[in-house]
Amino acid sequence: MIKLLDKILNNFRNCFTRQASFNWFVIIIIGLMLRSDTLGLTSIIRDLGLAPMHYESILHFFHSSSWSIESISAKWFEVVKNFAPLYYEGEAVVLIGDGVKQAKEARKMPGVKKLHQESENCSKAEYIFGHMFGGIGVLSGTSSKFFCIPLLITLQDGVKDFFKWQASEDKPAERQESHVVQTVENAFKVAKVLGKAILLLDRYFLSVNALEKLSNLNKKNQYQMNIITKAKRSCIAYEQPPLKKVGRGRPAKKGPSVKLQRLFATKKDAFTTTQVMMYGKEETISYYCINLLWGQKLYQELRFVLVNYQGKQCILVSTDLEQNPEAIIRLYSYRFKIECTFREMKQVIGGFSYQFWSKSMPKLNRYQKKDMPHPIAGITDSKDRKRILKTLQAIEGYVMCSCIALGLLQILAIQFSGTVNPISFRYLRTLSKETMSEASVACYLRKSIFRSLGKNKDLIITRIIKSKQEDLEFDEVRQAS
Repeated sequence: MIKLLDKILNNFRNCFTRQASFNWFVIIIIGLMLRSDTLGLTSIIRDLGLAPMHYESILHFFHSSSWSIESISAKWFEVVKNFAPLYYEGEAVVLIGDGVKQAKEARKMPGVKKLHQESENCSKAEYIFGHMFGGIGVLSGTSSKFFCIPLLITLQDGVKDFFKWQASEDKPAERQESHVVQTVENAFKVAKVLGKAILLLDRYFLSVNALEKLSNLNKKNQYQMNIITKAKRSCIAYEQPPLKKVGRGRPAKKGPSVKLQRLFATKKDAFTTTQVMMYGKEETISYYCINLLWGQKLYQELRFVLVNYQGKQCILVSTDLEQNPEAIIRLYSYRFKIECTFREMKQVIGGFSYQFWSKSMPKLNRYQKKDMPHPIAGITDSKDRKRILKTLQAIEGYVMCSCIALGLLQILAIQFSGTVNPISFRYLRTLSKETMSEASVACYLRKSIFRSLGKNKDLIITRIIKSKQEDLEFDEVRQAS
């Protein structure tokens, strides 16, 4: 296990212009994978037995100019492609996209804004102050268990004004589009490395802007991507326009409107009943498939699949007009895997437990009205702007490192589930799956890391960690334990 980690992490060496930065990257990734608590970066120092004086160096790593998130994320895409057993639907990998909101109380943290949460969970407030992230993951694993390996998670709301500072005549400002459009763009960045892809999205992402962006990117890029998502019950589509008769006037762009919810009653006899593998077991469902036009002033042809499942009704949508309806239903059932990934990011890795802020950032006004100018409009000093942008880099860098740490735990869980028995080192009341969970792999690493490093003294990981530990006596005690 430690040899595979060493081999994977060595792939990132070219992403750093300085050896010292690469060394801290290795320590941070390993520390995030096995730390026993999420109480800041100090947990990495505690669990790896590092000298306390290195805390400032670890903190400085996230503000360093010797690396960029773009280079690390691109290399991570290649690593996942080479080391993870990706799931393919035909010739296409299965990507999953969604947004996640993280509450933050900091008053001088850039990107914090008031967010609305649509959730039936009583533990979540309807409105919070925090960060809005957009994430892209790829489906990987075996028939016993699938993981959604996180590939890229970026801030996608509340940061438009900050990125305008970097704009120039030759380079337009980044992240000026909506959260929906940015998610499609990020998925295409992944598809350029992994190849042809199918993107699974929640019903929130079915919009004209998203379909237009998808169409434009498909025309410009050789890698084709299709979207499978869900429509609202009130969704209205249109039949194909009738053939234009000879005469004056432009041809019609759409035919009669169709209220999809009514088709559950009017097309009841046309539904097909079959068995589909959903959520790990065979389920009996009935469906009706039809291709219709959708979107005001867009009128793009989409494939709609109306599904009856355990007394519930839903409408699935695919941009691939030839996609098998049963495959659409089965693939959409995998969309929830990214919710499991976000949960593990928070509970196991602590991927959103950052506390980066800047003195140059004006204090957040929680009662600011929409028509009032934002305080950052008054920031004109170049040094203040640079400090704030560095803080944004630190936030996204920390989350990117957390993505890599969680992804490595998932790869290890898939590769070594047959050789490592989780019951031998961790009490489990029941074994739900043959494949270990991310928490079980983290627990195994936590208990065996120093013994593994002692047996593999020539590995780069071993040399890097030992060079930062407090003293030899402490190291020997940890190895003995």
